[in-house]
Amino acid sequence: MKIAISHGIAAKLLEKHQVTPKEVHQCFENRSGGLLEDTREQHRTDPPTQWFIGETNKGRRLKIVFVQRQTATGLQVDLRTAYEPNAEETRIYAKFG
Repeated sequence: MKIAISHGIAAKLLEKHQVTPKEVHQCFENRSGGLLEDTREQHRTDPPTQWFIGETNKGRRLKIVFVQRQTATGLQVDLRTAYEPNAEETRIYAKFG
């Protein structure tokens, strides 16, 4: 699985959320829960937007939001955003993830 992070997304993550691409990769590697689909109308995409809450190697919890798609070379993940989850996102993921 390839994780694609555009230059614009990487810049936004670093500037707005202080999240590095390395931390995003660590969250994917350390993920222990399931994936949830964002079904809110304004966030619907084809393929669907998915998310999970994972931890970096240093224990920082991040909400990772992405779209997963099949390419000619295999499965690719297009990162949409990553940031520290709020209490409601943490509650939802603990219950359904």
